[in-house]
Amino acid sequence: MDLFRAHVLVCGGTGCTSSGSAELIARFEEQIAKNGLDKEVKVIRTGCFGLCEAGPVVIVYPEGTFYSRIRVEDVDEIVSEHLLKGRTVQHLVYKEKAAEEEQHATLENIDFYRPQMRLALRNCGVIDPENIDEYIAFDGYKALAKVLTEWKPEDVIKEMIDSGLRGRGGGGFPTGKKWQFAAASKADQKYIICNADEGDPGAFMDRSILEGDPHSVIEAMAIGGYAIGATEGYVYVRAEYPIAVKRLQLAIDQAREYGLLGKNIFGSGFDFDMYIRLGAGAFVCGEETALMRSIEGGRGEPTPKPPFPAVRGLFDKPSNINNVETYANIPLIINKGADWFKSIGTPGNSGTKVFALGGKINNTGLVEVPMGTPLRDVIYKIGGGIPNGKAFKAVQTGGPSGGCIPAEHLDIAIDYDSLTSIGSMMGSGGMIVMDEDNCMVDIARFFLDFTVDESCGKCTPCRIGTKRMLEILERITEGKGEEGDIEKLEALANNIKSTALCGLGQTAPNPVLSTLKYFRSEYEAHIKEKRCPAHHCQKLLNYEITDKCRGCTACARVCPVNAITGSVKEMHHIDTTKCIKCGSCMEKCRFGAIVKN
Repeated sequence: MDLFRAHVLVCGGTGCTSSGSAELIARFEEQIAKNGLDKEVKVIRTGCFGLCEAGPVVIVYPEGTFYSRIRVEDVDEIVSEHLLKGRTVQHLVYKEKAAEEEQHATLENIDFYRPQMRLALRNCGVIDPENIDEYIAFDGYKALAKVLTEWKPEDVIKEMIDSGLRGRGGGGFPTGKKWQFAAASKADQKYIICNADEGDPGAFMDRSILEGDPHSVIEAMAIGGYAIGATEGYVYVRAEYPIAVKRLQLAIDQAREYGLLGKNIFGSGFDFDMYIRLGAGAFVCGEETALMRSIEGGRGEPTPKPPFPAVRGLFDKPSNINNVETYANIPLIINKGADWFKSIGTPGNSGTKVFALGGKINNTGLVEVPMGTPLRDVIYKIGGGIPNGKAFKAVQTGGPSGGCIPAEHLDIAIDYDSLTSIGSMMGSGGMIVMDEDNCMVDIARFFLDFTVDESCGKCTPCRIGTKRMLEILERITEGKGEEGDIEKLEALANNIKSTALCGLGQTAPNPVLSTLKYFRSEYEAHIKEKRCPAHHCQKLLNYEITDKCRGCTACARVCPVNAITGSVKEMHHIDTTKCIKCGSCMEKCRFGAIVKN
Protein backbone atom coordinates (compact mmCIF):
# COMPACT_ATOMS: atom_id res chain seq x y z
CA MET A 1 0.00 0.00 0.00
CA ASP A 2 1.33 3.43 -0.95
CA LEU A 3 1.88 5.88 1.90
CA PHE A 4 1.52 9.64 1.50
CA ARG A 5 2.60 12.46 3.79
CA ALA A 6 -0.50 14.51 2.91
CA HIS A 7 -4.04 13.92 1.68
CA VAL A 8 -6.08 16.55 -0.13
CA LEU A 9 -9.76 15.76 0.37
CA VAL A 10 -12.07 17.48 -2.12
CA CYS A 11 -15.84 17.33 -1.66
CA GLY A 12 -17.41 15.31 -4.45
CA GLY A 13 -21.03 15.64 -3.34
CA THR A 14 -23.64 17.05 -5.69
CA GLY A 15 -23.46 20.57 -4.24
CA CYS A 16 -19.71 21.00 -4.59
CA THR A 17 -19.65 19.12 -7.89
CA SER A 18 -22.11 21.64 -9.30
CA SER A 19 -19.75 24.38 -8.08
CA GLY A 20 -16.77 22.93 -9.94
CA SER A 21 -15.05 20.52 -7.55
CA ALA A 22 -14.22 18.12 -10.42
CA GLU A 23 -12.18 20.91 -12.02
CA LEU A 24 -10.46 21.49 -8.68
CA ILE A 25 -9.42 17.83 -8.50
CA ALA A 26 -8.02 17.91 -12.02
CA ARG A 27 -6.05 21.08 -11.23
CA PHE A 28 -4.72 19.69 -7.94
CA GLU A 29 -3.49 16.53 -9.65
CA GLU A 30 -1.87 18.56 -12.42
CA GLN A 31 -0.10 20.95 -10.05
CA ILE A 32 0.95 18.23 -7.61
CA ALA A 33 2.58 16.32 -10.46
CA LYS A 34 4.16 19.50 -11.85
CA ASN A 35 5.78 20.18 -8.47
CA GLY A 36 7.02 16.61 -8.11
CA LEU A 37 4.71 15.82 -5.21
CA ASP A 38 2.73 12.99 -6.78
CA LYS A 39 4.56 10.38 -4.67
CA GLU A 40 3.95 12.37 -1.48
CA VAL A 41 0.46 13.86 -1.80
CA LYS A 42 -2.76 12.11 -2.75
CA VAL A 43 -5.97 13.79 -3.90
CA ILE A 44 -9.18 12.08 -2.77
CA ARG A 45 -12.70 12.78 -3.98
CA THR A 46 -15.01 12.31 -0.97
CA GLY A 47 -18.69 12.63 -0.23
CA CYS A 48 -20.36 15.69 1.28
CA PHE A 49 -18.67 17.36 4.28
CA GLY A 50 -21.99 18.89 5.28
CA LEU A 51 -21.23 22.62 5.24
CA CYS A 52 -22.67 23.24 1.78
CA GLU A 53 -22.75 27.01 2.30
CA ALA A 54 -18.92 27.03 2.26
CA GLY A 55 -18.44 24.91 -0.85
CA PRO A 56 -16.45 23.92 -2.77
CA VAL A 57 -14.64 22.54 0.28
CA VAL A 58 -11.05 21.25 0.38
CA ILE A 59 -9.46 19.76 3.52
CA VAL A 60 -5.73 19.13 3.72
CA TYR A 61 -4.45 16.47 6.11
CA PRO A 62 -2.59 15.77 8.37
CA GLU A 63 -3.24 19.34 9.59
CA GLY A 64 -6.95 19.10 8.82
CA THR A 65 -6.99 22.64 7.38
CA PHE A 66 -10.48 23.50 6.16
CA TYR A 67 -10.42 25.58 2.98
CA SER A 68 -13.73 26.95 1.70
CA ARG A 69 -15.17 28.43 -1.51
CA ILE A 70 -12.12 27.30 -3.43
CA ARG A 71 -11.81 28.27 -7.09
CA VAL A 72 -9.60 26.66 -9.70
CA GLU A 73 -7.29 29.69 -9.61
CA ASP A 74 -6.73 29.12 -5.85
CA VAL A 75 -5.31 25.62 -6.32
CA ASP A 76 -1.84 26.71 -7.43
CA GLU A 77 -1.39 28.76 -4.25
CA ILE A 78 -2.49 25.88 -1.98
CA VAL A 79 -0.05 23.53 -3.71
CA SER A 80 2.90 25.94 -3.71
CA GLU A 81 2.38 27.32 -0.20
CA HIS A 82 0.70 24.59 1.86
CA LEU A 83 1.80 21.36 0.21
CA LEU A 84 5.26 22.47 -0.91
CA LYS A 85 6.29 24.93 1.82
CA GLY A 86 4.06 23.90 4.72
CA ARG A 87 2.41 27.31 5.11
CA THR A 88 -1.36 27.59 5.54
CA VAL A 89 -3.00 29.90 2.99
CA GLN A 90 -4.87 31.95 5.56
CA HIS A 91 -7.06 33.99 3.23
CA LEU A 92 -8.59 30.76 1.84
CA VAL A 93 -9.25 29.16 5.24
CA TYR A 94 -12.90 28.98 6.32
CA LYS A 95 -13.73 31.70 8.81
CA GLU A 96 -16.70 31.84 11.16
CA LYS A 97 -18.96 34.78 10.42
CA ALA A 98 -18.64 35.95 14.01
CA ALA A 99 -14.87 35.36 14.30
CA GLU A 100 -12.85 38.41 15.30
CA GLU A 101 -9.39 36.98 14.73
CA GLU A 102 -7.53 34.68 12.37
CA GLN A 103 -8.11 31.01 13.04
CA HIS A 104 -6.89 27.63 11.83
CA ALA A 105 -10.22 26.07 10.90
CA THR A 106 -10.61 22.30 11.11
CA LEU A 107 -13.61 20.01 11.42
CA GLU A 108 -13.05 19.94 15.18
CA ASN A 109 -13.06 23.67 15.89
CA ILE A 110 -15.72 25.04 13.54
CA ASP A 111 -18.97 25.99 15.28
CA PHE A 112 -20.99 24.23 12.59
CA TYR A 113 -19.50 20.84 13.52
CA ARG A 114 -18.87 21.19 17.27
CA PRO A 115 -22.38 20.29 18.53
CA GLN A 116 -22.86 17.54 15.96
CA MET A 117 -22.48 13.79 16.38
CA ARG A 118 -21.90 12.20 12.99
CA LEU A 119 -23.06 8.57 13.08
CA ALA A 120 -25.03 8.05 9.88
CA LEU A 121 -22.66 10.56 8.24
CA ARG A 122 -19.54 9.10 9.91
CA ASN A 123 -17.73 8.31 6.66
CA CYS A 124 -19.09 11.14 4.49
CA GLY A 125 -16.23 13.47 3.70
CA VAL A 126 -13.80 11.05 5.34
CA ILE A 127 -13.33 8.23 2.81
CA ASP A 128 -13.27 7.80 -0.94
CA PRO A 129 -16.77 6.38 -1.57
CA GLU A 130 -15.56 4.69 -4.74
CA ASN A 131 -12.91 2.63 -2.93
CA ILE A 132 -14.19 -0.38 -0.98
CA ASP A 133 -10.82 -0.78 0.75
CA GLU A 134 -11.23 2.59 2.47
CA TYR A 135 -14.66 1.55 3.77
CA ILE A 136 -13.21 -1.73 5.05
CA ALA A 137 -10.39 0.20 6.76
CA PHE A 138 -13.05 2.02 8.79
CA ASP A 139 -14.60 -1.24 10.09
CA GLY A 140 -16.61 -1.75 6.92
CA TYR A 141 -18.34 -5.15 6.61
CA LYS A 142 -17.17 -6.07 10.11
CA ALA A 143 -20.80 -6.04 11.30
CA LEU A 144 -21.91 -8.29 8.44
CA ALA A 145 -19.12 -10.76 9.22
CA LYS A 146 -20.11 -10.72 12.88
CA VAL A 147 -23.79 -11.52 12.36
CA LEU A 148 -23.17 -14.17 9.67
CA THR A 149 -20.53 -16.05 11.65
CA GLU A 150 -21.64 -15.54 15.26
CA TRP A 151 -25.33 -14.57 15.43
CA LYS A 152 -28.65 -16.13 14.58
CA PRO A 153 -31.25 -14.05 12.69
CA GLU A 154 -33.30 -13.64 15.87
CA ASP A 155 -30.22 -12.24 17.63
CA VAL A 156 -29.96 -9.49 15.02
CA ILE A 157 -33.63 -8.57 15.42
CA LYS A 158 -33.33 -8.50 19.20
CA GLU A 159 -30.35 -6.15 18.93
CA MET A 160 -32.35 -3.83 16.69
CA ILE A 161 -35.30 -3.85 19.08
CA ASP A 162 -33.05 -3.26 22.10
CA SER A 163 -31.30 -0.35 20.34
CA GLY A 164 -34.54 1.58 19.99
CA LEU A 165 -33.68 2.56 16.40
CA ARG A 166 -36.75 4.10 14.77
CA GLY A 167 -37.24 4.51 11.04
CA ARG A 168 -35.63 7.73 9.85
CA GLY A 169 -37.91 8.22 6.88
CA GLY A 170 -41.30 9.20 8.24
CA GLY A 171 -43.37 8.30 11.26
CA GLY A 172 -40.52 6.68 13.17
CA PHE A 173 -41.78 3.10 13.42
CA PRO A 174 -39.36 0.87 15.42
CA THR A 175 -36.98 -0.80 12.98
CA GLY A 176 -36.57 -3.98 15.00
CA LYS A 177 -40.32 -4.51 15.20
CA LYS A 178 -40.61 -4.05 11.46
CA TRP A 179 -37.92 -6.67 10.88
CA GLN A 180 -39.59 -8.98 13.38
CA PHE A 181 -42.89 -8.88 11.50
CA ALA A 182 -41.18 -9.68 8.18
CA ALA A 183 -39.16 -12.50 9.74
CA ALA A 184 -42.33 -14.08 11.12
CA SER A 185 -43.92 -14.34 7.67
CA LYS A 186 -43.41 -17.67 5.92
CA ALA A 187 -42.60 -17.63 2.20
CA ASP A 188 -40.26 -19.14 -0.36
CA GLN A 189 -38.92 -15.68 -1.20
CA LYS A 190 -38.58 -12.41 0.74
CA TYR A 191 -37.23 -9.00 -0.18
CA ILE A 192 -35.46 -6.20 1.63
CA ILE A 193 -35.86 -2.73 0.12
CA CYS A 194 -34.16 0.61 0.56
CA ASN A 195 -36.27 3.71 0.00
CA ALA A 196 -33.89 6.29 -1.49
CA ASP A 197 -36.60 8.23 -3.28
CA GLU A 198 -36.35 11.31 -0.99
CA GLY A 199 -38.92 13.56 -2.63
CA ASP A 200 -39.34 16.26 0.04
CA PRO A 201 -38.43 19.77 -1.18
CA GLY A 202 -35.11 20.74 0.37
CA ALA A 203 -34.17 17.24 1.55
CA PHE A 204 -30.85 15.68 0.52
CA MET A 205 -29.81 13.47 3.47
CA ASP A 206 -30.21 10.10 1.75
CA ARG A 207 -28.58 11.34 -1.43
CA SER A 208 -25.52 12.50 0.49
CA ILE A 209 -25.11 9.17 2.31
CA LEU A 210 -25.32 7.24 -0.96
CA GLU A 211 -22.81 9.62 -2.52
CA GLY A 212 -20.42 9.56 0.43
CA ASP A 213 -20.81 6.12 2.01
CA PRO A 214 -22.73 3.68 -0.24
CA HIS A 215 -21.18 0.55 1.29
CA SER A 216 -22.82 1.27 4.67
CA VAL A 217 -26.23 0.81 3.03
CA ILE A 218 -25.17 -2.34 1.20
CA GLU A 219 -23.81 -3.87 4.40
CA ALA A 220 -26.94 -2.96 6.36
CA MET A 221 -29.29 -4.39 3.73
CA ALA A 222 -27.37 -7.66 3.75
CA ILE A 223 -27.68 -7.75 7.55
CA GLY A 224 -31.39 -7.03 7.25
CA GLY A 225 -31.76 -9.71 4.62
CA TYR A 226 -30.14 -12.26 6.94
CA ALA A 227 -32.40 -11.19 9.81
CA ILE A 228 -35.70 -11.55 7.94
CA GLY A 229 -34.71 -14.38 5.58
CA ALA A 230 -34.46 -12.34 2.38
CA THR A 231 -32.00 -13.21 -0.37
CA GLU A 232 -32.67 -10.24 -2.66
CA GLY A 233 -32.59 -6.50 -2.08
CA TYR A 234 -33.62 -3.45 -4.09
CA VAL A 235 -32.57 0.16 -3.72
CA TYR A 236 -35.21 2.46 -5.18
CA VAL A 237 -33.41 5.71 -5.95
CA ARG A 238 -34.58 8.67 -7.99
CA ALA A 239 -32.93 9.09 -11.38
CA GLU A 240 -32.25 12.77 -10.54
CA TYR A 241 -29.40 11.54 -8.31
CA PRO A 242 -26.83 10.53 -10.97
CA ILE A 243 -23.77 10.71 -8.68
CA ALA A 244 -25.49 8.61 -6.01
CA VAL A 245 -26.63 6.05 -8.58
CA LYS A 246 -23.15 5.80 -10.12
CA ARG A 247 -21.38 5.32 -6.78
CA LEU A 248 -23.96 2.89 -5.46
CA GLN A 249 -23.68 0.71 -8.56
CA LEU A 250 -19.90 0.81 -8.32
CA ALA A 251 -20.10 -0.17 -4.65
CA ILE A 252 -22.43 -3.10 -5.44
CA ASP A 253 -20.04 -4.30 -8.13
CA GLN A 254 -17.08 -4.06 -5.72
CA ALA A 255 -18.96 -5.91 -2.98
CA ARG A 256 -19.76 -8.71 -5.42
CA GLU A 257 -16.13 -8.87 -6.49
CA TYR A 258 -15.04 -9.18 -2.84
CA GLY A 259 -17.62 -11.89 -2.15
CA LEU A 260 -19.63 -9.63 0.16
CA LEU A 261 -22.67 -10.01 -2.05
CA GLY A 262 -23.66 -13.18 -3.84
CA LYS A 263 -23.44 -16.81 -2.78
CA ASN A 264 -22.26 -18.18 0.57
CA ILE A 265 -21.12 -14.85 2.05
CA PHE A 266 -18.31 -15.35 4.62
CA GLY A 267 -18.77 -19.11 4.17
CA SER A 268 -21.98 -18.88 6.19
CA GLY A 269 -24.29 -20.45 3.63
CA PHE A 270 -26.21 -17.15 3.38
CA ASP A 271 -26.89 -15.87 -0.15
CA PHE A 272 -27.78 -12.24 -0.80
CA ASP A 273 -27.62 -9.93 -3.78
CA MET A 274 -29.10 -6.53 -4.54
CA TYR A 275 -30.11 -4.33 -7.44
CA ILE A 276 -30.90 -0.69 -8.21
CA ARG A 277 -34.26 0.50 -9.54
CA LEU A 278 -34.58 4.08 -10.75
CA GLY A 279 -37.58 6.22 -9.91
CA ALA A 280 -38.92 8.93 -12.20
CA GLY A 281 -39.34 11.60 -9.56
CA ALA A 282 -42.87 10.90 -8.32
CA PHE A 283 -43.25 12.12 -4.73
CA VAL A 284 -45.90 9.49 -3.99
CA CYS A 285 -43.36 6.73 -4.65
CA GLY A 286 -41.83 7.60 -1.29
CA GLU A 287 -44.86 5.80 0.18
CA GLU A 288 -43.86 2.17 0.63
CA THR A 289 -46.68 0.43 -1.23
CA ALA A 290 -46.45 2.87 -4.17
CA LEU A 291 -42.69 2.32 -4.22
CA MET A 292 -43.14 -1.45 -4.49
CA ARG A 293 -45.66 -1.09 -7.32
CA SER A 294 -43.13 1.07 -9.16
CA ILE A 295 -40.34 -1.52 -8.72
CA GLU A 296 -42.71 -4.11 -10.17
CA GLY A 297 -43.12 -1.92 -13.25
CA GLY A 298 -46.59 -0.70 -12.42
CA ARG A 299 -48.03 2.74 -11.80
CA GLY A 300 -46.73 4.25 -8.58
CA GLU A 301 -49.94 4.28 -6.55
CA PRO A 302 -50.43 3.28 -2.91
CA THR A 303 -52.53 0.26 -2.00
CA PRO A 304 -54.68 -0.20 1.11
CA LYS A 305 -53.11 -1.60 4.28
CA PRO A 306 -53.51 -4.24 5.61
CA PRO A 307 -52.01 -6.38 4.25
CA PHE A 308 -48.75 -4.72 5.28
CA PRO A 309 -45.53 -5.26 3.29
CA ALA A 310 -44.22 -7.61 5.99
CA VAL A 311 -47.02 -10.00 4.98
CA ARG A 312 -47.51 -9.20 1.30
CA GLY A 313 -45.17 -6.71 -0.29
CA LEU A 314 -42.98 -6.70 -3.38
CA PHE A 315 -44.18 -9.25 -5.94
CA ASP A 316 -46.72 -10.30 -3.26
CA LYS A 317 -43.93 -11.65 -1.07
CA PRO A 318 -43.05 -10.58 2.51
CA SER A 319 -40.87 -7.48 2.33
CA ASN A 320 -39.19 -4.93 4.55
CA ILE A 321 -38.61 -1.28 3.65
CA ASN A 322 -36.36 1.22 5.42
CA ASN A 323 -34.76 4.38 4.15
CA VAL A 324 -31.08 5.14 3.57
CA GLU A 325 -30.41 6.89 6.87
CA THR A 326 -32.00 4.06 8.86
CA TYR A 327 -29.75 1.49 7.19
CA ALA A 328 -26.65 3.67 7.68
CA ASN A 329 -27.02 3.30 11.47
CA ILE A 330 -27.25 -0.50 11.50
CA PRO A 331 -23.56 -1.52 11.11
CA LEU A 332 -22.69 0.85 13.98
CA ILE A 333 -25.34 -0.72 16.22
CA ILE A 334 -24.03 -4.22 15.52
CA ASN A 335 -20.40 -3.19 16.11
CA LYS A 336 -20.89 -1.01 19.18
CA GLY A 337 -23.99 -2.56 20.71
CA ALA A 338 -27.59 -1.66 21.36
CA ASP A 339 -26.81 -0.16 24.76
CA TRP A 340 -24.27 2.24 23.24
CA PHE A 341 -26.77 3.43 20.63
CA LYS A 342 -29.55 3.72 23.19
CA SER A 343 -27.33 5.90 25.39
CA ILE A 344 -27.49 8.59 22.69
CA GLY A 345 -30.64 10.65 22.40
CA THR A 346 -33.68 10.53 24.67
CA PRO A 347 -35.90 7.73 26.03
CA GLY A 348 -37.89 6.33 23.13
CA ASN A 349 -35.80 8.33 20.63
CA SER A 350 -32.39 6.68 20.39
CA GLY A 351 -29.45 7.84 18.34
CA THR A 352 -29.05 10.85 16.08
CA LYS A 353 -30.98 12.45 13.24
CA VAL A 354 -29.67 14.00 10.04
CA PHE A 355 -31.29 17.21 8.80
CA ALA A 356 -30.93 19.12 5.57
CA LEU A 357 -30.80 22.67 6.87
CA GLY A 358 -31.86 25.27 4.33
CA GLY A 359 -33.86 28.41 3.72
CA LYS A 360 -33.17 31.67 5.58
CA ILE A 361 -30.14 30.42 7.51
CA ASN A 362 -26.45 31.37 7.40
CA ASN A 363 -24.98 27.85 7.39
CA THR A 364 -26.91 25.72 4.95
CA GLY A 365 -26.00 22.06 4.74
CA LEU A 366 -26.26 18.65 6.35
CA VAL A 367 -26.54 18.49 10.13
CA GLU A 368 -26.52 15.41 12.39
CA VAL A 369 -27.39 15.86 16.05
CA PRO A 370 -28.43 13.59 18.94
CA MET A 371 -32.18 13.16 19.36
CA GLY A 372 -33.43 15.64 21.93
CA THR A 373 -31.17 18.49 20.82
CA PRO A 374 -33.05 21.79 21.22
CA LEU A 375 -34.24 23.29 17.95
CA ARG A 376 -32.64 26.60 18.99
CA ASP A 377 -29.20 24.96 19.01
CA VAL A 378 -29.62 23.75 15.44
CA ILE A 379 -30.83 27.14 14.19
CA TYR A 380 -28.34 29.35 16.03
CA LYS A 381 -25.33 27.32 17.19
CA ILE A 382 -24.99 25.12 14.11
CA GLY A 383 -26.95 27.10 11.53
CA GLY A 384 -25.38 30.40 12.53
CA GLY A 385 -28.70 32.21 12.84
CA ILE A 386 -30.73 34.21 10.35
CA PRO A 387 -28.96 36.27 7.65
CA ASN A 388 -29.02 40.07 7.50
CA GLY A 389 -30.13 40.50 11.10
CA LYS A 390 -33.66 39.36 10.32
CA ALA A 391 -35.89 37.78 12.97
CA PHE A 392 -36.59 34.04 13.01
CA LYS A 393 -40.24 33.34 12.23
CA ALA A 394 -40.71 29.62 11.73
CA VAL A 395 -39.10 26.40 10.58
CA GLN A 396 -40.80 23.77 8.45
CA THR A 397 -39.86 20.19 9.37
CA GLY A 398 -40.99 17.06 7.61
CA GLY A 399 -41.49 18.63 4.19
CA PRO A 400 -45.01 18.79 2.70
CA SER A 401 -46.13 16.28 5.33
CA GLY A 402 -44.81 18.34 8.23
CA GLY A 403 -45.71 21.57 9.92
CA CYS A 404 -44.36 25.03 10.63
CA ILE A 405 -42.84 25.50 14.09
CA PRO A 406 -42.97 29.11 15.39
CA ALA A 407 -40.45 31.00 17.53
CA GLU A 408 -42.37 30.17 20.72
CA HIS A 409 -41.27 26.53 20.31
CA LEU A 410 -37.59 27.18 19.52
CA ASP A 411 -36.53 25.40 22.71
CA ILE A 412 -38.42 22.19 21.95
CA ALA A 413 -36.39 18.98 21.92
CA ILE A 414 -36.04 17.53 18.44
CA ASP A 415 -37.49 14.03 18.56
CA TYR A 416 -40.43 12.21 17.03
CA ASP A 417 -42.86 12.63 19.88
CA SER A 418 -42.10 16.27 20.71
CA LEU A 419 -42.49 17.45 17.12
CA THR A 420 -45.73 15.53 16.71
CA SER A 421 -47.11 17.10 19.90
CA ILE A 422 -46.89 20.60 18.38
CA GLY A 423 -48.39 19.71 15.01
CA SER A 424 -45.25 18.95 13.00
CA MET A 425 -43.27 15.77 12.37
CA MET A 426 -39.73 14.54 11.88
CA GLY A 427 -40.30 13.20 8.39
CA SER A 428 -37.17 12.37 6.44
CA GLY A 429 -35.35 15.39 7.87
CA GLY A 430 -35.86 18.48 5.74
CA MET A 431 -35.60 21.67 7.82
CA ILE A 432 -36.52 24.89 6.01
CA VAL A 433 -35.99 28.09 8.03
CA MET A 434 -38.14 31.18 7.47
CA ASP A 435 -37.65 34.77 8.60
CA GLU A 436 -39.89 37.79 9.16
CA ASP A 437 -40.27 38.36 5.40
CA ASN A 438 -42.00 35.03 4.81
CA CYS A 439 -45.78 35.02 4.56
CA MET A 440 -47.09 31.93 6.32
CA VAL A 441 -50.26 31.84 4.22
CA ASP A 442 -48.10 31.74 1.10
CA ILE A 443 -45.89 29.06 2.66
CA ALA A 444 -48.97 26.89 3.18
CA ARG A 445 -50.01 27.61 -0.41
CA PHE A 446 -46.54 26.60 -1.67
CA PHE A 447 -46.62 23.19 0.02
CA LEU A 448 -50.23 22.53 -1.01
CA ASP A 449 -49.31 23.41 -4.60
CA PHE A 450 -46.55 20.78 -4.41
CA THR A 451 -48.89 18.17 -2.94
CA VAL A 452 -51.60 18.79 -5.53
CA ASP A 453 -49.05 18.47 -8.32
CA GLU A 454 -47.62 15.24 -6.87
CA SER A 455 -50.87 13.52 -5.88
CA CYS A 456 -51.24 10.19 -7.66
CA GLY A 457 -54.97 10.88 -7.92
CA LYS A 458 -56.07 7.44 -6.77
CA CYS A 459 -58.23 8.57 -3.85
CA THR A 460 -60.82 11.34 -3.92
CA PRO A 461 -59.86 13.09 -0.64
CA CYS A 462 -56.32 13.74 -1.82
CA ARG A 463 -57.06 14.29 -5.51
CA ILE A 464 -59.96 16.73 -5.04
CA GLY A 465 -59.70 17.83 -1.41
CA THR A 466 -56.17 19.22 -1.64
CA LYS A 467 -57.09 20.97 -4.90
CA ARG A 468 -60.02 22.74 -3.20
CA MET A 469 -57.73 23.77 -0.33
CA LEU A 470 -55.19 25.15 -2.78
CA GLU A 471 -57.86 27.18 -4.57
CA ILE A 472 -58.91 28.79 -1.29
CA LEU A 473 -55.29 29.60 -0.37
CA GLU A 474 -54.68 31.12 -3.79
CA ARG A 475 -57.73 33.36 -3.39
CA ILE A 476 -56.57 34.47 0.05
CA THR A 477 -53.05 35.38 -1.14
CA GLU A 478 -54.54 37.32 -4.06
CA GLY A 479 -56.70 39.45 -1.78
CA LYS A 480 -59.92 37.65 -2.69
CA GLY A 481 -60.38 35.79 0.58
CA GLU A 482 -63.84 35.63 2.11
CA GLU A 483 -65.31 35.22 5.57
CA GLY A 484 -65.61 31.50 6.25
CA ASP A 485 -62.54 30.51 4.23
CA ILE A 486 -60.59 29.59 7.35
CA GLU A 487 -63.38 27.32 8.52
CA LYS A 488 -63.57 25.71 5.07
CA LEU A 489 -59.82 25.04 5.15
CA GLU A 490 -60.07 23.42 8.57
CA ALA A 491 -63.02 21.24 7.56
CA LEU A 492 -61.32 20.07 4.36
CA ALA A 493 -58.03 19.44 6.17
CA ASN A 494 -59.61 17.29 8.87
CA ASN A 495 -61.63 15.29 6.33
CA ILE A 496 -58.55 14.61 4.20
CA LYS A 497 -56.52 13.55 7.25
CA SER A 498 -59.13 11.00 8.26
CA THR A 499 -60.08 9.60 4.83
CA ALA A 500 -57.08 9.73 2.43
CA LEU A 501 -55.75 6.34 1.34
CA CYS A 502 -52.06 6.69 2.22
CA GLY A 503 -49.85 8.47 4.72
CA LEU A 504 -48.86 11.13 2.22
CA GLY A 505 -52.46 12.13 1.61
CA GLN A 506 -53.31 11.98 5.30
CA THR A 507 -50.48 14.37 6.19
CA ALA A 508 -50.89 16.72 3.20
CA PRO A 509 -52.98 19.25 5.20
CA ASN A 510 -50.35 19.59 7.97
CA PRO A 511 -48.71 22.78 6.63
CA VAL A 512 -52.13 24.46 6.52
CA LEU A 513 -53.22 23.24 9.94
CA SER A 514 -49.96 24.24 11.61
CA THR A 515 -49.93 27.72 10.07
CA LEU A 516 -53.57 28.19 11.04
CA LYS A 517 -52.70 27.15 14.58
CA TYR A 518 -49.73 29.46 15.06
CA PHE A 519 -50.26 32.21 12.49
CA ARG A 520 -54.03 32.55 12.30
CA SER A 521 -53.77 36.34 12.54
CA GLU A 522 -51.97 36.39 9.18
CA TYR A 523 -54.87 34.56 7.54
CA GLU A 524 -57.31 37.00 9.13
CA ALA A 525 -55.29 40.01 7.95
CA HIS A 526 -55.33 38.68 4.39
CA ILE A 527 -59.06 38.04 4.46
CA LYS A 528 -60.47 40.87 6.55
CA GLU A 529 -58.00 43.69 5.93
CA LYS A 530 -56.75 42.65 2.47
CA ARG A 531 -53.24 43.04 3.89
CA CYS A 532 -50.17 40.78 3.99
CA PRO A 533 -48.37 41.44 7.30
CA ALA A 534 -45.09 40.10 5.86
CA HIS A 535 -45.37 42.41 2.81
CA HIS A 536 -44.88 39.39 0.58
CA CYS A 537 -48.10 38.70 -1.35
CA GLN A 538 -47.81 40.88 -4.43
CA LYS A 539 -51.53 41.38 -5.02
CA LEU A 540 -51.90 42.82 -1.50
CA LEU A 541 -49.00 45.27 -1.68
CA ASN A 542 -48.87 48.99 -2.30
CA TYR A 543 -45.60 50.63 -3.33
CA GLU A 544 -44.81 54.12 -2.06
CA ILE A 545 -41.97 56.56 -2.74
CA THR A 546 -40.59 58.25 0.37
CA ASP A 547 -38.70 61.51 0.86
CA LYS A 548 -35.43 59.64 0.33
CA CYS A 549 -36.13 60.01 -3.39
CA ARG A 550 -33.41 61.95 -5.26
CA GLY A 551 -35.33 62.30 -8.51
CA CYS A 552 -32.93 60.14 -10.51
CA THR A 553 -35.86 58.83 -12.65
CA ALA A 554 -34.51 55.26 -12.57
CA CYS A 555 -37.79 53.91 -11.17
CA ALA A 556 -39.91 55.69 -13.78
CA ARG A 557 -37.74 54.34 -16.59
CA VAL A 558 -38.27 50.70 -15.58
CA CYS A 559 -42.00 50.92 -14.76
CA PRO A 560 -43.77 48.83 -17.45
CA VAL A 561 -47.10 50.69 -17.08
CA ASN A 562 -45.86 54.27 -16.61
CA ALA A 563 -47.35 54.48 -13.13
CA ILE A 564 -44.47 56.65 -11.80
CA THR A 565 -44.29 60.39 -12.47
CA GLY A 566 -41.87 63.15 -11.48
CA SER A 567 -39.23 65.49 -12.84
CA VAL A 568 -35.48 65.12 -12.63
CA LYS A 569 -34.15 65.91 -9.12
CA GLU A 570 -37.68 66.08 -7.75
CA MET A 571 -39.52 63.54 -5.60
CA HIS A 572 -41.47 61.02 -7.70
CA HIS A 573 -44.92 59.54 -7.06
CA ILE A 574 -46.63 56.21 -7.82
CA ASP A 575 -50.20 56.11 -9.15
CA THR A 576 -51.55 53.09 -7.23
CA THR A 577 -54.48 52.76 -9.65
CA LYS A 578 -52.02 52.01 -12.47
CA CYS A 579 -49.39 50.10 -10.49
CA ILE A 580 -49.30 46.36 -11.27
CA LYS A 581 -47.09 45.70 -8.20
CA CYS A 582 -44.27 44.05 -10.13
CA GLY A 583 -41.59 45.44 -7.82
CA SER A 584 -39.27 46.58 -10.64
CA CYS A 585 -39.08 50.12 -9.25
CA MET A 586 -38.00 48.92 -5.81
CA GLU A 587 -35.29 46.70 -7.29
CA LYS A 588 -33.92 49.58 -9.39
CA CYS A 589 -33.91 52.28 -6.70
CA ARG A 590 -30.38 52.90 -5.34
CA PHE A 591 -31.47 55.09 -2.44
CA GLY A 592 -33.95 52.82 -0.62
CA ALA A 593 -36.64 55.38 -1.35
CA ILE A 594 -39.36 52.89 -2.30
CA VAL A 595 -41.18 50.88 0.34
CA LYS A 596 -43.98 48.35 0.18
CA ASN A 597 -46.82 48.23 2.65
